[in-house]
Amino acid sequence: MHYRENAMLAVAKITAKGQTTIPQDVRLALKVSAGDLIAWEVGTDGTATVRRVRPLDLEYLRALEGTLVEWAGAADEEAYREL
Repeated sequence: MHYRENAMLAVAKITAKGQTTIPQDVRLALKVSAGDLIAWEVGTDGTATVRRVRPLDLEYLRALEGTLVEWAGAADEEAYREL
């Protein structure tokens, strides 16, 4: 496995409800605390990137949300219910 220089590796367990605790070193690196928002980007290769959401990012995400209504149907709810 290849790690980028200065990259941080942190491991966290996922609960039965799909929850996890963000390790303290990661919270410090992202400069996030309770109540802050984070955004996940998942690549087609299965890698995930997480970053802090800033107020301007939130406006962008809210604008983007309106374009995702095609994914809000009953078939999608049934297909992704267990996630």
